[in-house]
Amino acid sequence: MGLLTRKSKQKSSAKTVSLYYASDLHGSERCWRKFLGAGRFYEVEALIMGGDLTGKAVVPIEHRPDGGYRTEFLGEERTAQDAEGLAQLVDAIRFNGMYPWIADAAEIADARIDERARDRIFERVMVDELQRWIDLADERMAAHGIAVYVMPGNDDPWSCDPVLESAKHVQACDGRVVRVGPHEMISVAYANPTPWSSPREVPEDELYTMIQGLAEQLEDPTNAIFNLHVPPKASGLDTANEMNDDLTLRYVSGQPNPVPVGSTAVRQIIEEYQPLLALHGHIHESRGIVKIGRTLAINTGSEYNSGHIHGAVITLGDHEVRRHQLVVG
Repeated sequence: MGLLTRKSKQKSSAKTVSLYYASDLHGSERCWRKFLGAGRFYEVEALIMGGDLTGKAVVPIEHRPDGGYRTEFLGEERTAQDAEGLAQLVDAIRFNGMYPWIADAAEIADARIDERARDRIFERVMVDELQRWIDLADERMAAHGIAVYVMPGNDDPWSCDPVLESAKHVQACDGRVVRVGPHEMISVAYANPTPWSSPREVPEDELYTMIQGLAEQLEDPTNAIFNLHVPPKASGLDTANEMNDDLTLRYVSGQPNPVPVGSTAVRQIIEEYQPLLALHGHIHESRGIVKIGRTLAINTGSEYNSGHIHGAVITLGDHEVRRHQLVVG
């Protein structure tokens, strides 16, 4: 009679997918380039961008009659005398999440006194810069065979959407079901109301209905990714300092008062559907990982204005998160 031996455990043959997630770049070109570079650096199959792509300010650069350039940036005057100096100036502005706008003195003066003209300039410059980002992603990631999923966030204007929808390799994923390897993913850019009245905010009941409508389309929500820009309420992923009505910090006993500001709708959806993975941004200072029931929920946070990108590298198997790690690049 042969020897009796313990039966060895067989490794699962279920297909896995590795991904890198980040959010809240707010116009930082350096962070966008790092986001794209993360695909090869971490050897993942997919990149997911969770929203708030665009910056908040345009920096005018005056093209002077002598051929040089002048601007005021970060509280100081800066000049450039040639194309190389101009390129350095433009790069510095983009590094800080702002948009360079080159114009003559008369155009800049008109924009300072005409609010509608400023709005038009900002919209045009922002769209042009976002198009550059998407073109770069289309070219580089297609060549490397890395899937890219991008959605806007609550801060992003509606003019971003046509740019994302026109991409060739990048997949616009807001408001739809897409496949990330063997997993379904739903994405929602909207947030519950904030003090800033940003473009994509809705009451909690509407946000719940919006997300639920997508969740009901899933074949198996428990094996899905929920890419929801706003984090769940009182999860530890949504703590921010409380604001007064005039957008100043509220102090309690002389100190800023941290409070949960996430979405009750997002929390309810996660508790009801128990997706495999929930990805969030929105609250920059609440970077972390928590479990809500069986769901692994992640907020990667954001430090875009320093040029550092906060992200997460995750490997998913069938109905399991095999590996996950917060990373900074």
